[in-house]
Amino acid sequence: MSNPGFDQLAAAQKANAEVMMALVRTAFNGVERLTALNISASREFFNNSVANVHQLLSARDAGEITKLNTELAKPNLDKWMEYSRNVYDLAAQVQKELTSVVETQFNTFAKDASSAVEKASASAPMGGDVFAAAMKSVLDASSKAFDNMTAVTRQFTDLAEANLQAASSSTGKAASATSAAAKKAAK
Repeated sequence: MSNPGFDQLAAAQKANAEVMMALVRTAFNGVERLTALNISASREFFNNSVANVHQLLSARDAGEITKLNTELAKPNLDKWMEYSRNVYDLAAQVQKELTSVVETQFNTFAKDASSAVEKASASAPMGGDVFAAAMKSVLDASSKAFDNMTAVTRQFTDLAEANLQAASSSTGKAASATSAAAKKAAK
């Protein structure tokens, strides 16, 4: 013979464990992708640094060193901006994946809680409908709060993305201007 309360509790615990595993799995995948990105960027930085040092060592005078420094700075700045964009994109992807898991879990919880309140109010004694109405009000308020929190998170994400694009645009323009000025001074 099975105990319905125990079965529900066991099912809830199993569902919570699955959600936690999904969150941990998503976080580990994000860390793994970030580590791969960092290793790749470090390797590229090292190889470029070695090549740049060889070019600088082959310079014959101070003017040529200045010219080389200017020419070598822009590609490095472009690579740094690309790396920054990749880190941001990765963080945004992981955030979306985590948010999706949390939203799914919250929606399931809200649906199950609403169903439980409906069942309880149907079989409740006199005056139980007041409690059911209060519980429905609490569930509606928590759903609205969760929706507002999700909307604010999306707004912050959009703002951060816009700021990153503006920063990369202005940095690229500043690097081009600095490069042009250095070339002019070297002549």
